[in-house]
Amino acid sequence: MRKTLTAAFAVACVLTAALEARSQFSNPQPAAQPGASAAPAAAPAAPQGRKKRVAIFDFDYATVRSYSMAIFGSDIDVGKGVTDLLVRFLVQDGTYSVIERQKLDMILKEQNFSNSDRANPTSAAKLGAILGVDAIIVGSVTQFGNETKNQNYGGLGGALGRFGGGGVSHKESKAIVTLDARVVNIDTAEIMAVADGHGESSRASTSMTGGGGGWSGFGGGHVDFGSSDFRNTIIGEAINNATQKLSEGLIADASKLSVRTIVVEGLIAAVDGGQIVLNVGSGKGIKVGDQMNVERVTREIKDPNTGQVIRRLTTPVGVIKITDVDAISAIGVPVSGAGFKVGDAVKTITQ
Repeated sequence: MRKTLTAAFAVACVLTAALEARSQFSNPQPAAQPGASAAPAAAPAAPQGRKKRVAIFDFDYATVRSYSMAIFGSDIDVGKGVTDLLVRFLVQDGTYSVIERQKLDMILKEQNFSNSDRANPTSAAKLGAILGVDAIIVGSVTQFGNETKNQNYGGLGGALGRFGGGGVSHKESKAIVTLDARVVNIDTAEIMAVADGHGESSRASTSMTGGGGGWSGFGGGHVDFGSSDFRNTIIGEAINNATQKLSEGLIADASKLSVRTIVVEGLIAAVDGGQIVLNVGSGKGIKVGDQMNVERVTREIKDPNTGQVIRRLTTPVGVIKITDVDAISAIGVPVSGAGFKVGDAVKTITQ
């Protein structure tokens, strides 16, 4: 009898252990006990900052202008062509955010930026602040030409007496292009990084602009350096190689640039129904989608000695969101608040 009870007890213990093991397997995480604090959730990944924003001014080509004219037969703006090609390489890579050409040309025209200022870091820095970029890239075309070798083989007639006037001529053309660029700090006009690119191409019995498949020259004083037909010419291949190497150097130096924090301040110029017009625009760095705080000046504190305003006390009015922008003005709509008035101050801190 005692043996039977002992055996039954052993079987019960085994069954109980098996059930507990099964329960733990199906529910590996124990239920939270009353009063016990839950484990902290994993912190969300930190948001990535925006890309570093740059503007690229047309490269200066004054030192190679005569060589360019000799190759193309007219005054082609080689600097602009190189810049357009460099923009393509940088946009394709994606390391930088490159300001669009139309906006850049508009600001340059408004500021009377001349071709003589193309490689001037100080002038570039001033315009960079207006454009709201982190840095300006300026550069020069320092070499743009050809190296042509002619080899004549005409001595056979005298030696053999049978090929008197006959001779063999072999011509090899070689294009050479060298570029350099400087990355300019907007706030200090300091040169933060430099890069260069060198490209060569050579072919036998072909002119500098020959060998380009269906390339038919240029029109209106402009050559599209990025077109496939032009890239297949000797000079086009050299330009492409030099610009690609230059872009690689600029990409490698991206860490030397810092993302600028831009403080934009302005005033409400008009209130028309639900639209609020500001006296600042893209020229100060405002973009569609930006949100701006609106404040009203309640008191001005003046220096008792000079009479100059040293501080303005304000109260918040609300927040507006920008829906349309041009170079000198912007339009916003209310996000919060009410009672916006002409003269109210607007401010945002953006990157």
